[in-house]
Amino acid sequence: MQLESMYQEIILDHYKNPHGRGLRDPFDAEVHHVNPTCGDEVTLRVKIDGDTIADVSYEGMGCSISQASVSAMYDLVVGRSVPEALETGEHFMTLMQAKGDPAVAEKLEDELEDAVAFAGVSKYPARVKCALLSWMALKDASARAMSAPQTGGSN
Repeated sequence: MQLESMYQEIILDHYKNPHGRGLRDPFDAEVHHVNPTCGDEVTLRVKIDGDTIADVSYEGMGCSISQASVSAMYDLVVGRSVPEALETGEHFMTLMQAKGDPAVAEKLEDELEDAVAFAGVSKYPARVKCALLSWMALKDASARAMSAPQTGGSN
């Protein structure tokens, strides 16, 4: 239970003190994703420099899980190549499919850093979509940015 309590504190900290929040220019792609089951929303912008994610900016509303997840995701993907960021997203998906298995969380701890705190969320199928909302938005925005001509300005 002590680990779960620590995980809850990490999630609440990201919710109360979000990293990267606020839509910024320039950007190469912007997407808006909504979780229809609960009403969580995120508008996410991505700026790509070569194949590196130079910036992710966002605005959103919803539960602490969805909003904390986008904050933790920001820390993990900015400065990484798009393939590395998407691979991290796949690891987060694995965590969300683990149904709270501590062995999976332990295995992914180094890769996911604070995002491993969402391990407990995977026990609640209705909340998994909340945690994945920003990751799906990142995947979508990255694909759009990589397929669009790089202009260096905002779109």
